[in-house]
Amino acid sequence: TRVRSSAASDVYKRQEEERDVATVKLVDENSDHPVVRRVFADIKETKKIDRVPNVWRALATNPEHLELCWTRLKAIMRPGKIDLLTKEIIALAVSATNACRY
Repeated sequence: TRVRSSAASDVYKRQEEERDVATVKLVDENSDHPVVRRVFADIKETKKIDRVPNVWRALATNPEHLELCWTRLKAIMRPGKIDLLTKEIIALAVSATNACRY
């Protein structure tokens, strides 16, 4: 049996923990749920995209939560003192700073 150093043991433990990531089944873009269909259509129209990003498909496992998050994001991203592009850049910078994998 090999003896691991404390630091090596910590690294190994973190690697093991990272493998135990919870997964969420993504909701199909053609869902029959009326709230999901409405929000997905609004996402596509608002963002001028053909596919619903996975983050929204994951949130759709709880349609009311999906609707709440989308409504809040739309309110935050409305034109105001800061333009939309600057807001998007800030969101990207925060995600990168926090090492967001998405």
